[in-house]
Parts: sequence; structure tokens; C-alpha cells
Amino acid sequence: MSRSFIATAKSVLSNIGVLSSKKVSRSGACCSAFLVRCSSTKTGKANEDKPGFAGIENCEWSYKLDFLNAASKGSIPVYRVLGVDGALKNEAELPSLSQETIVKMYKTMVSINQMDRVLYDSQRQGRISFYMTSYGEEATHVGSAAALDMRDVVYAQYREVGVLLWRGYTFQSAINQCFGNSQDPGKGRQMPVHYGSPQHNFVTISSTLATQMPQAVGHAYALKQKSPGTIVICYFGEGAASEGDAHAAFNFATTLRCPVIFFCRNNGYAISTPTKDQYAGDGIASRGVGYGMPVIRVDGNDILAIYNATKAAKQLSVAENVPVLIEAMTYRVGHHSTSDDWTAYRSTEEVSYWTEIDHPIYRLRKFMDERNMWDSNSEEQFIKGLRKEIMQCFKKAETFKKPDPLSVLGDVFSEETKSIKLEKEKLLKHLQTHGDKYNLNQYEPLGSSESS
Repeated sequence: MSRSFIATAKSVLSNIGVLSSKKVSRSGACCSAFLVRCSSTKTGKANEDKPGFAGIENCEWSYKLDFLNAASKGSIPVYRVLGVDGALKNEAELPSLSQETIVKMYKTMVSINQMDRVLYDSQRQGRISFYMTSYGEEATHVGSAAALDMRDVVYAQYREVGVLLWRGYTFQSAINQCFGNSQDPGKGRQMPVHYGSPQHNFVTISSTLATQMPQAVGHAYALKQKSPGTIVICYFGEGAASEGDAHAAFNFATTLRCPVIFFCRNNGYAISTPTKDQYAGDGIASRGVGYGMPVIRVDGNDILAIYNATKAAKQLSVAENVPVLIEAMTYRVGHHSTSDDWTAYRSTEEVSYWTEIDHPIYRLRKFMDERNMWDSNSEEQFIKGLRKEIMQCFKKAETFKKPDPLSVLGDVFSEETKSIKLEKEKLLKHLQTHGDKYNLNQYEPLGSSESS
């Protein structure tokens, strides 16, 4: 340690009253004295009862060398309302929902499932380019959506179409988006299942994993300032929780006290990577504790438990301006996407259990049957009408042409710039010269978007 540093430190410490006239050694005692003083309480007296370090709060001293590990604290429990057989586990936890609402929840889950079947098959037939099903995770969509208000903002990952359907998004809109036709609000610029709808407060999905998480926190911070009582819900998978954006989002949300619900769908696999190869700790919920936010782990196949947890999370988030983390334990029954093949990394027996026994749709159906809310005749009539509606929307979507190719350069700026205008002119010239290479008969006429 240099003499100049020691002299400077001695001068500073003397000026703020930390040092007396005692001699300061060259060993750096001045620095240790300064640190000791800074760790004491505001009264200037050393605190022997509790640690007073600036980086921690409400902590105790330990006089025994001991390392903590996950096993020493035990795992966070999984909250549930219904058993696998649909039986109510605790009457006090039954939410106050009307029969009409419960039936709507069931119908929405079945609607997701049926639309998935049609669009998955259509991709296999080459009629759309890509698709992702939500088989087995329907309760996470609908249970959470039912607990929120329309004004609450949704940042989704890519397996939450049920949230949109609950909010009134139509089959036609969803299917148009997957076709990327001229009726698609995104004008064919996004991959299929990358929905977005300002009318439903559903921010457009991004393919890049976890980017929605810090964005959701920023939006929640703005809402805290401008729209108290409104929250943001941010959906993500346990695989996305390994991204740096997830940790940045957790830290920003807690330190800035943002009204955001982090909703993790822990479905067991990040594409083909099982959770045992993703993390060694107690799931995702334990991370929330480390960042200082309230957490709950819930049975993701129990729609009533999801509803209760999300409703309580919103109340807590609004009342205290804090983020809340919900970890919904569920299972991805289908392939990750149409680009995946789950048979390469899972057994048929494993998938069959979640398909035939512990499935969210079957669980709620059993609960409803027990209370005479639904029956086989109601099911038959509903499925028949539902399939007809979905197929009509599908056939209609196929009749629409793809958007005007020039529209790909639109909506970049609020007013068209000179550079964008130049790009359009170049694209138009190119397509007029080489249009026979692009099957332009499948598209709306060149320039038709300019007059709309």
C-alpha cells in the first residue's frame, strides 16, 4: 500500500471523525478501521445483537461454521385444490366462481385442445409452416387468465393462446395469424403462433427466449406510475429461466417494486432437455426467494389452484407494489413444436400417464360431473359445434391471399422515411422484373397496401 494512499485515507478519516490522533500504520489499519465503523449502527456504536451490514437485513449472527444447502430448508410445497380424480381437497380453498364461469373455463380449455389438433395436422400436411401445441398445459392459460382483468397486460412466451381466447380473441384471428394471410394483423411478418393483440392487451410474442421478461418489468414500472391497480403478467418456461434476461428481470422487479406476476410454466422439458439437466436447485420458485419476492408453487394441472394463486398474486402485487413468482408444475404432452420429435427423448409410458390420467381437462371435467355442471350430451353437442366452427375458420383463412409484398417495409416508422421509400421502389422494380420467380399470384396485388 503506497504512502500517498495511506496519507490520503488518514486525512479523510480524520476529517469525518473516524480516527483520533492515534498513529496509522502502513499495514492498512486505516482501511479496516473504516470498514468496521461503517458496519456499525447509525448510533455509531458497534451492534453485537444483529449484523448491521448494508447488504443484508434482518439477519442473525452465527457462531458455528455451517454451509446451507437446498436440503437443509426442504422443498417448496405444491399448492392444489383438486386431486387428480377431481375431488376437492379442502372446501375452504374452493374459489367463489359461478357455474357459468367454470363451464366457460372448461370450454376454453377444450377449445385450445381442438384448435391445436386442427392446426398441428395442417402443418403436417404442409398447409402452414410451423406450429406449437399446448397439450397438457391448458389449465395454466385459462386459470391465470380468468383471475385477471382485461386491462392487465400480458407478455407471453409462445404457449399461451388460451389467454387470448379467454379474452375474446377469435379462432379466425388465431388461424389467420398462423397462415400469415392478408387478414393477419401482423401482416405475415411473424412466425405462426406468435400472436399479438393491442385490443386484448396482449403484447406480440417474440421468438427470442426470455426477452419478454425485462420488457414486462419495464411496462409494470410504468403502470405503477400511471395506472395504479393494474398489473403485468409475464409467462415463461423453466428453460427460459436459465437465460440472463430472467435474472435481470427478477432483480429489476424486486428492487424497483414493480407490480408484475412472473408465471413460470415448468412443464418438465426445455425442448429435449429435461429439468434434471437444466438446474440442480429447488425448481424455479426458490429463485424468487433469493431475489426477495413472494413465491408460490402450484399444481399446473389444477385450474382452480391456478385461479386462486393468480388472483391472490395480483392482490398482493397491487397492494404492496411487489413482483410475485408463480411456478406452475405441469407437463408438456406434445412435441415442443412441429420441428421436434419427443419420441427421441421420452418414453411412451411417461407421456401416457399425463395424457390419460393426470390431464387438466379431465380433472376439471370430473369436478364438474360430480356437481352436475356438465354431462355426456353437453360434451357431444359442444365438441360437434366447436369442430365445425374451427374448420369453417380454417377453410376461410385458406381463401385469403398473402399480404402485398411491399407491406413488408411498412409500419417501421410512424411516417415513411426517404430510405424506406427508396427500399420500396427497389423492391417493386425487382418484383416487376422477376415476379415469375415468386408466385405473386398468391399475394395481394403489388402496391395495394399503399392505398389502404
